[in-house]
Amino acid sequence: MTIGKKELEETENLNLQFEKRGGLLPVAVQETKTGQLLMLATVNKEAFEISLKTLKATFYSTSRKQIWTKGLTSGNTLKIDNILIDCDQDSLVYQVTLENGGVCHTFNQKGENRKACFYRKINLLRQKSK
Repeated sequence: MTIGKKELEETENLNLQFEKRGGLLPVAVQETKTGQLLMLATVNKEAFEISLKTLKATFYSTSRKQIWTKGLTSGNTLKIDNILIDCDQDSLVYQVTLENGGVCHTFNQKGENRKACFYRKINLLRQKSK
């Protein structure tokens, strides 16, 4: 079934476009309290439905080729507060509350999971002077 542009963009109807990107949608994960971008992941339809049902951020791992709920093994779960959908219904933002520790699988100098996967920054002034 083809959905018209007006129905896709101008209504409140949920018509997520999983087929557009091979069954996966990108999800930016943002901390509700601070607005900090924590991680970028993907969901398939099953992972999205589990997330809606449990309000725990659940994703599709492209490396392991399986569904995974963030934090089930580490304890660093993410409670979903809001889900935002872009105009084309082909990408999402999960606004979350961290329930323990950080989201990144890497560790800081204290041996703790980093709060966010985005912990590096390019010095644009230095790049410009090169």
